[in-house]
Amino acid sequence: MTSARKLIVGLTGGIGSGKSAVSALFEALGITVIDADVAARTVVEPGTPVLARIAEHFGPGVIGADGALDRAALRRIVFADPQQRRWLEGVTHPAIGAEIQRGLREATGPYAMLVSPLLFEAKQDVLTDRVLVVDVSEQTQLERTMRRDANDETQVRAIIAAQIDRAGRLARADDVIVNEGSLEELRAQVCALHERYLELAAAMAAATTSQ
Repeated sequence: MTSARKLIVGLTGGIGSGKSAVSALFEALGITVIDADVAARTVVEPGTPVLARIAEHFGPGVIGADGALDRAALRRIVFADPQQRRWLEGVTHPAIGAEIQRGLREATGPYAMLVSPLLFEAKQDVLTDRVLVVDVSEQTQLERTMRRDANDETQVRAIIAAQIDRAGRLARADDVIVNEGSLEELRAQVCALHERYLELAAAMAAATTSQ
């Protein structure tokens, strides 16, 4: 008899869509959330091999006085040069993937959730059983991100352009949450999906333990 396999839901959406708000609501329901952005920060902490390679490639200008990665400086370089962005992804994505898999292995609860803005672009969707997309209009993305990060419209549009487009995301979604309304409307959608995921998780666990 094999041990039960845990259902893994991938949560993604464009910048400013509200992935953090959605994942926080799932966490409040007792679900372990593995955040790819947290994994991405972990693998470039001072003293890590990945940070050393980044510093060697891009130079000391991307390292702050405290020895930590200057994300704003690095972002300016890679969003202006697609070749540099591809180099960076080639170094960071494998390390981030390994950190994510560690977190998923250690997750507790009936199912686990992987939150990643680059779920498809980094091919992290292969780690998941279902994909949940948080969807908003591009205008909402622009307004929220400019307000939150104090970025200008040109920079936000560059970030949006670097991600898979909205139609492409929706075409690959198993489930969709529309986050254009109130927090209560968002919570209602999360709770409904949570019940659905509990059913799917129980069915998957039963199928794998009976083999």
